[in-house]
Amino acid sequence: MMQIFLVEDDKAIAKNLTLLLSSEGFAVSHAATQKEAISMLEGKKFDLALIDISLPDGNGFAVCTAIKTGTDTPVIFLTASGDEASVVTGLNMGADDYITKPFRPMELIARIKATLRKSGGAPSAFEIASLHVDTASGMVKKHGREVFLSALEYRLLLVFLNNQGNLITRSKLLDELWDAAGEFVNDNTLTVYIKRLREKIEDDPANPQIILTIRGLGYKLGGQSAAE
Repeated sequence: MMQIFLVEDDKAIAKNLTLLLSSEGFAVSHAATQKEAISMLEGKKFDLALIDISLPDGNGFAVCTAIKTGTDTPVIFLTASGDEASVVTGLNMGADDYITKPFRPMELIARIKATLRKSGGAPSAFEIASLHVDTASGMVKKHGREVFLSALEYRLLLVFLNNQGNLITRSKLLDELWDAAGEFVNDNTLTVYIKRLREKIEDDPANPQIILTIRGLGYKLGGQSAAE
């Protein structure tokens, strides 16, 4: 299980983020201050750190420095403002990404997973039934032949790949796809895109083995899958 280090002084935000990250299959360790965060780093390794820049006894920059000293743990900064100077400072210190509050939960999850993939902490290749997906190159192959997906179809497929073993509700899919590729996705449009995606990746779209429908609940990734 991937270990996320959350450094956030706002109790409500920390609680909600912990619940969100846990629901996505991450283990979360939380610190509320700079001092507590640096202390927790001793003797423990994390897969990714999510750090608020403004802390009651200092700032997230000091925590980032402590993390990056001797480790290659990726860091994503949380900032309450679009202050360009803070963003530049964080990136120059070695931060891998930043996200400005308030943020959409699914956008944050997508950023975390993208950062983990870049750092080698998350799989970049998937095998599901006859389908091969390489997220590093964005290439999708079925029985060894390339499958061409639209931007939104590919993003929909990634949602399933990043939630292996989990039930995915239609509302969650809509959150993930909202405004993707400059298109508005509503419930009816989602049905169309799932149908189109199945037609491209399933051997028998009428009897899907990769994107399974869980009647009355949502969808789930099927097939024997493996990650590299």
